[in-house]
Amino acid sequence: MALLGNPERSLFRFGVFELDLWTGQLHKAGSLINLSPQPFKILVLLASCPGQLVTREEIQRQVWGSDTFVDFEQGLNFAVKKIRAALSDDAEMPRYIETLPRRGYRFIAPVEVVPVSILAQPASSIVGVSATAESQGLLAQTERPVSVATGPLEIEPTGDTAQAAGHALPEKTQKSSAARLRRPALTAGVLFSLLALGVGLNISGLRDRVLGRISPGSIQSLAVLPLENLSGDKEQEYFVDGMTDELITDLAKIRSLRVISRTSAMRYKGALKPLASIARDLKVDAVVEGTVLRSGDRLRITAQLIRVVPEQHLWAESYERDFRDVLALQRDLARAIVHEIQIELSAQEQARLASLQPVVNPEAHELYLKGLYFLNKRTEIGLRKSVDYFQKAVEKDSGYALVYAGLANSYDVLGGYSILPSAEAFPKAEAAATAALALDSELAEAHTSLGFARLMFDWNWAAAEQELKQGVKLRPNDATAHEYYSLYFDTMGQAEEAIAEMRRARELDPLSLDINAQLGVAYRDGRHYDQAVEQCRKTLELDPNFEMAHWCLGLAYVGKGMYEEAVQELRTAVATGGCPCKLAALGYTYAITGERAPAQGILRDLKIKAEQGYELSYLIAEVYAGLRDYGQAFQWLNKAYNHRDSQLSWLKLDPLIDNLRSDPRLADLMHRVGLP
Repeated sequence: MALLGNPERSLFRFGVFELDLWTGQLHKAGSLINLSPQPFKILVLLASCPGQLVTREEIQRQVWGSDTFVDFEQGLNFAVKKIRAALSDDAEMPRYIETLPRRGYRFIAPVEVVPVSILAQPASSIVGVSATAESQGLLAQTERPVSVATGPLEIEPTGDTAQAAGHALPEKTQKSSAARLRRPALTAGVLFSLLALGVGLNISGLRDRVLGRISPGSIQSLAVLPLENLSGDKEQEYFVDGMTDELITDLAKIRSLRVISRTSAMRYKGALKPLASIARDLKVDAVVEGTVLRSGDRLRITAQLIRVVPEQHLWAESYERDFRDVLALQRDLARAIVHEIQIELSAQEQARLASLQPVVNPEAHELYLKGLYFLNKRTEIGLRKSVDYFQKAVEKDSGYALVYAGLANSYDVLGGYSILPSAEAFPKAEAAATAALALDSELAEAHTSLGFARLMFDWNWAAAEQELKQGVKLRPNDATAHEYYSLYFDTMGQAEEAIAEMRRARELDPLSLDINAQLGVAYRDGRHYDQAVEQCRKTLELDPNFEMAHWCLGLAYVGKGMYEEAVQELRTAVATGGCPCKLAALGYTYAITGERAPAQGILRDLKIKAEQGYELSYLIAEVYAGLRDYGQAFQWLNKAYNHRDSQLSWLKLDPLIDNLRSDPRLADLMHRVGLP
């Protein structure tokens, strides 16, 4: 099989779709359609022989390989489902892919093969070798499926492909075409093998020249889209989401690369939105997407890197490991991505990516991922479940630093949301973070959690700043680290610095509802009420039902003296339940507008919740401040001090206690708390 002297690439065109084998992309009327590597390979197989049966066995051999460990049937059904979704096809009334029960699939739409010239010089002059018997032997040895994302070497047309492309066939070749049609995946199979030889071995620099190797620094921002669960088992979603989260964590440690945080990335879970649109939303140069297959104690991850402008498939790879080596697998994947985008690393970053990863206890890692899954829900039930899973993981593997960091984070949020009393939540967070750092002194998450606990409970401002700065240094792309550092500046009364850090957090997590709302609060604390209103409205554009955005907007209206609008927003926020801070803000607003009866009713509700174990002394004091009952306000502020209520951290900037600032009792309280 000789390489063409003037190679051409082919587009498969059917209906409004174009399938580009060179770039590994599917387009619909010119728009890029997101399709993962495995479904793409299957679509190539089917479209390369329209009207012909492609058996399940042939698909397994060509795409999965003969040594696959996964549940093939489940994986194939899932992949075909993704193809049909991309093509807007219906299994019952198909326009493109027909299912032949227990046999396989058939592509039923007409396919036009459109040759497109891509190289002016002969392939032989690029490769430097001809496809001799020796090289064909190498092709035969290539067993592993290779993604078409890497740009194929073209081959001389054979039978059906030559005829479709308009080439004249010798009579002998025409007679053999029928035989080839009985092996419909042969052309695609040879293509994958040639990819492995020509691009995988990078003969004479072919891969770098043909793929247009990107220049260093051309990709400065990246989003890791949610990995797809190919198992078909929804019970495995926590595991796949956890793998996405951990890959983001590894890449986020690189200072010179802006990596979008998990919250924003996860908003595209299951979405069929074009990659270009996603990239515009997130303001990134490239995206990583992929799939996860898990079977017993074996794990396979397939990932691909795509530059968005101009659209170009840069790299794709599959990794298969024992489940115990999952951390090493993730680190290898992160290193491969960093290598492909040619990012410049510091010596410390190089050492971190090159460091050996420990073999983890599979049960402990499983429990850790479940804990992470429920922690990210940010609900009271989810947070309590996350603590249970992290604690069980510690019992399985007491040397697993990430588990302690996760436990610390859960307790930080439980305390910050006033779900647990400060005196219970933050000491536990501090103990867990300290245990994590004893195992790994460079674990950014643990430094951030420890800093937050010292900020909210210890009131050890210098120690809090030190830990939070270290968290940002070790993981500069962690939006949470910047968010917590912003809160530190807020406690110090440095409003402009707080706003700047929260803006940085939003850059890294642009679709995070929490961070967008927190930016509005930072504007409010800095008395920039118009900007606070604007930011809160932008947050509500992301989700009109997000209660914290309504709370933030209500507080901004209070600052502007727009009390009717404030009450409306705060009522909307309170109706959803959640943080008692929303109820206290509504009570304060009623109080300052002379609506004493509803304000007193809210005070009664808050006191009942306080008796149930919630730490609400500071919030109750806010309502009394609105009622101008200063004696009661300071009585409850002193209770907050005795209970080490975390809300006291906001004494310097909280507008709801501005009418107490001339009272020497507030200066005394700030002195006791240690605020400058």
